[in-house]
Amino acid sequence: MSKVNVNKVKAGGDVELKEKVVSINRVVKTTKGGRTFSFSALVVVGNENGVVGQGLGKAKEVQEAITKGIEDAKKNLVKVPIMHGTIPHDQLAKDGAAKVLIKPAAHGAGVIAGGSMRAVLESAGITDVLAKSLGSANPHNVVKATIKALGLLREPVQVAKTRNIKLSKVFNG
Repeated sequence: MSKVNVNKVKAGGDVELKEKVVSINRVVKTTKGGRTFSFSALVVVGNENGVVGQGLGKAKEVQEAITKGIEDAKKNLVKVPIMHGTIPHDQLAKDGAAKVLIKPAAHGAGVIAGGSMRAVLESAGITDVLAKSLGSANPHNVVKATIKALGLLREPVQVAKTRNIKLSKVFNG
C-alpha cells in the first residue's frame, strides 16, 4: 500500500481548534510490586471549517493524557475540501482492519455516521454526509481511516486542472 500525500496544515496561534475526546483506554501493567495504571486518550481536533487532526496521548492521569493527545493532534492536521456543507465526492479508505466509506449528502441530511467517525466529520465542519464503517470497530483505526479518506478528497477545480479539462466536464462526466 502506498503512502498517502495529504495536505498538512500549520496550527497557528489565531486558529481556534475545538477538541473532542473519542476514547479513553485504561492500561494495566502488572509488575513484581503490584499493578501500575496508565491511560491513553484518542483525541480529534478541528476548527469546524475544513481542518481536522487526530492524536494519541498516554500518561498516568486521564487529564494529562488528553492534553498530550491534543498536542499530538495539532501536529497532524489535514485540510479537507468542503462544498456547501458536504464533501465533493464518494471516498473509500482503509487503515489497519478499519474500512470507511463516506458519501456526499443533500442539504439538511445531517451527519449520518457512527461514534468515532462522527467526531472526525463534525470537527472538520462537514454538516451533511453519509458515512459507514465497513471493517473493524476499533476507534483508533476508524479515526485514522476517516482522516485518510478526508485527505484523499479533491475539489472539482483541482481535478479539472490536473486533467486539463473544463470544470463543466468534471461535473457532467
